[in-house]
Amino acid sequence: MVHSLQKAAGVSLVMLLAACSNDQSYKHQVNGNEDYLKAPELRELRAPAGMVLPMQNGQYGINNRVSDAGSVGYALDIRPPSQPLALMAGSRVQFSGNTATLLLEDNAKNQGLWNQVISVLESKGYRITGHQEASQTLTTDWVEWPRGDEKVAYQARYQIGVQQQAYQHQLSVKVLELKADGKTVSDAANMQRYSISMLNTISEGLEKRQNASNAQNAAGVGSMVVQAAADDTGLPVAIVRAPYSVVWERLPAALEKMGMTITDSNRPQGTIAVTFKSSNSNWAALSVSNPDLSNGDYKIQVGDLDNRTSLQFSTDKGRVLKEADNAALVTILQAALNQSVAVTK
Repeated sequence: MVHSLQKAAGVSLVMLLAACSNDQSYKHQVNGNEDYLKAPELRELRAPAGMVLPMQNGQYGINNRVSDAGSVGYALDIRPPSQPLALMAGSRVQFSGNTATLLLEDNAKNQGLWNQVISVLESKGYRITGHQEASQTLTTDWVEWPRGDEKVAYQARYQIGVQQQAYQHQLSVKVLELKADGKTVSDAANMQRYSISMLNTISEGLEKRQNASNAQNAAGVGSMVVQAAADDTGLPVAIVRAPYSVVWERLPAALEKMGMTITDSNRPQGTIAVTFKSSNSNWAALSVSNPDLSNGDYKIQVGDLDNRTSLQFSTDKGRVLKEADNAALVTILQAALNQSVAVTK
C-alpha cells in the first residue's frame, strides 16, 4: 500500500513538473506581487481655513489623471523588444511601425539582392503567394513562429520588398497580418517582434551565403602583399592588397599564428579585439624577428577600401601603435597571412 502511494505521489509530481515546464509565462511576467496596484489614488490637499500654504512649483506637480490604457501587473510583458541585426559589412537596420528595414551598401557583393532574398525564403520553406518582379515585392503565406517564451505559436503574413535608393539597397519586411491561437494580434510590441524575426531570418540567410562566397574567394587568392602606410590623419596603418571579404576570412588563422587570440569581433563594424602573448616559437615558425610588442589586449580596426583592406592596431585604451611597432607587425602579418594560405590549400 505504501509503495502504491509513493508511486502515485511520484507520478503526480512528474505531471506537475511537466505542466510547469510548459508554462512559459514566467519569462514575460513581473517577478513579485501586485500590491502596488492596490495603492489608494492621490487626493487633493485640503488645508484648514486660514492656513497659508507654501508657493507651488508646477515642475514638481504629480499628474493625477493617468490613463488606464495598457497592461499592468502580471499582464505586463516585460520582455525586451526584439532588435534587428546588422550582420553584413556596411549594413544598417531600423524599425518603424510594423516594418523592419535592412540597408546595404550598393556594391558588387550586394548585387542580385532580390534573387538572394527569394532564395533564402525558399530554403526556409516559406511559401510565396504573390510576386511582383517589376517592383521587386512579394507577399508570403502564413509563417509560423514557435518560441520558447510563448504558450502558442504566432503566425504572420508578410510583404517583403527590395528597393534601390541612391547609394544603397533597402530590404523591407512588413507584417500584413499577425495571429495567435486563431485571434488577430495588433499590439505594437508583437508587430515589432515578428517583423524583426523575419528580417533577422533573412539577414542570417544572406550572411551565410555571403560568407560561403567569401570563403570560396579567399581560397582562390594566392599570396598577399602587406605594406605600411598612414591614414588621413597621419596615423600608422597596414594596407593589405586584397578585398575586405578575403582578408577577413584569413585573419583569424593569421592572428593566431601571430600569438593573438581573438576575444571579440564584429564584421559589419570591422572591429576585432585580441589578447597578445609573445612566443619565440611563433616567430621562429613565421621566420620573423620578435616585434618586442608588449603582451596584453589590443584592438584592430579593419577597413574596406574596395580592392584593398586597411588594418589599424591600437591598445585596448584606443592609442594607435607607433610607426615602428606598426612596421614590425606589417612584416609579421604578411608572413602569417601567406602561411595560412599554404596550410589551408
